[in-house]
Amino acid sequence: MTRAAPALLLAGLLCGCAALQGEHEPGADTAAPAASAASSPARAPYRVEVIAPEQLRALLTDYLDLARFQNAPDTEAIDAGELARLAAAAPAQARTLLETEGYFAAQVQATRLTGSDGQPVVRVLVDPGPRSVITQVDFTVDGELQTLADKLDEDAAALRTSLRRGWPLRPGEPFRQAAWASAKTGTLAQARAEGYPAAAWTQTQAQVDAEQHQVALTLALDSGALYRLGEIRVEGLERYDESTVRRLSTFAAGQPYNEKLLLDYQERIQKLGLFDSATVELDPDPKTSAAAPVRVRVHELTSQQATVGVGISANTGPRVTLEHRHRRPFGMNWVATNKFEFGSLIKSWTGELISHPLEGLYRNLLAGNAERLRSGEEIRTSWTARLGRTQDTQRIERTYFAELTHARVDNPAGRTRSEALTANYHWIYRDLDSILLPTDGYTVSLQSAAGRSRNSTLDNGPFGRGYGRYTLYRPLGRAWYASLRLEAGQIIASDAVGVPDTLLFRAGGDDSVRGYAYRTLGPLVDGVVSSGRVMATGSAEIARPISDSMPSLWWAVFADAGNAANHWKDLAPAWGYGLGLRWRSPVGPLRVDLAYGEEVRKVRLHLSVGIAF
Repeated sequence: MTRAAPALLLAGLLCGCAALQGEHEPGADTAAPAASAASSPARAPYRVEVIAPEQLRALLTDYLDLARFQNAPDTEAIDAGELARLAAAAPAQARTLLETEGYFAAQVQATRLTGSDGQPVVRVLVDPGPRSVITQVDFTVDGELQTLADKLDEDAAALRTSLRRGWPLRPGEPFRQAAWASAKTGTLAQARAEGYPAAAWTQTQAQVDAEQHQVALTLALDSGALYRLGEIRVEGLERYDESTVRRLSTFAAGQPYNEKLLLDYQERIQKLGLFDSATVELDPDPKTSAAAPVRVRVHELTSQQATVGVGISANTGPRVTLEHRHRRPFGMNWVATNKFEFGSLIKSWTGELISHPLEGLYRNLLAGNAERLRSGEEIRTSWTARLGRTQDTQRIERTYFAELTHARVDNPAGRTRSEALTANYHWIYRDLDSILLPTDGYTVSLQSAAGRSRNSTLDNGPFGRGYGRYTLYRPLGRAWYASLRLEAGQIIASDAVGVPDTLLFRAGGDDSVRGYAYRTLGPLVDGVVSSGRVMATGSAEIARPISDSMPSLWWAVFADAGNAANHWKDLAPAWGYGLGLRWRSPVGPLRVDLAYGEEVRKVRLHLSVGIAF
């Protein structure tokens, strides 16, 4: 016997099965007396026993009307007659459910019994039979994709091959309705995303041979026309120049459409900080496929914004912050930001003036900051001023700038002043599944600087600075996740040359070596912790959700090690390890860690929000 596979999915099944409830199979037990029409129907509690293989029992228990209604609250009372009707409909409904899992020769019986407690029992006995497997896949492609591939167009040939080889249902695999629907949806989405947004299935058939337990799949895809990108049309601008939005695009007119190109363009617009929403869409009109317009719709943020915040950090204690942003000061295509921070251990100002995007995704930058930081017995007062350019692409962020730095350090060993003028280049690479909540991928951050310093206690002279940080995220399976962090830095200069403290290195704190206070790991000078010329730290952590019911709340175990010194031969790692909680909130991870520092033999609480790149 050969018949077409049902196109019914579980979501539609619940509606379709309702029609089966009015049919009675011959021989069904209907001997129980029906309630009198003149009297109110009495509640008839019953129990359902589904005897089936474990992997199918949950399906039938969840979706059989007979099973779902037995504990449904506040429903119309089910009398004996209604129970008989549900029991009679159960075998046909069960067979339809089993077909969605590839069982087309199932035998199902529903028997009514009376339990030892007098409660009615309906026993559903299921023999699913062999599961049907896919024996053949016939996948053809038509439309311009096929035409271009036959003409040896490399992109078209590669896409056609990818669609065919990427088809997930292979001969020998079991047939499931959900997998069949997902495969069709995914393949069509790929074709539409890679140049053919009008692609459609002209044939999708699953031919079932129930006697041989085999399924033959036949598919025909019409790609439609290859769309090419046309002009960009921007809507919603009032304050900002249209060129600001246009310069963020990385495609040219006439380039074949690719969904990722537009999604990347949309993400760059959203990250710009000028709009609270942005969408980028292709005009799907087939008449304009040769030069399809790209529609950009934006909604602007207010020109000025002020934010007040209150927070606490294990590194610098409680604090109050005030931030003001002007997105077009004095009518210029720049963004001005000023942030003030007032805390028990830190007081600072940070200012930035950055241009709207220029050609090549570059932006000009003018920035500065001033800070007074207390750590242990030391007070550091510093300021910096920088002038440069920055470029932020999909995965790479680069900044090059000239910087003037001043730092004064007061501690029990005395006072030191120093300044430096440096040329700098910073480079960050990200390959992550999520920027806010990464679980798979890695980041690399590299910094380099070269310049000349002036110092009040040591010699003046040239120096270089290098810093690197690598962070890896990996899922381990069974809801376990791992992260690894390595960082190192070095000053390249004569020991006699003094370098500003802000360019030297220390370790310890939330994002360094947990178990130690912020900036408390470094070389000792006259019994006082100071900043070093070399630094290395590392961290390893495994974590998993606390329970399935709270997937955003994780627990973690970690080990950190590292230190700073004046020479690599003097660097002795300080160890810290402990347990932590993670809340993966929509705005980033909140971390609470309890860590033990071996060097200080104390337990320390660490609290931090967000991730570092």
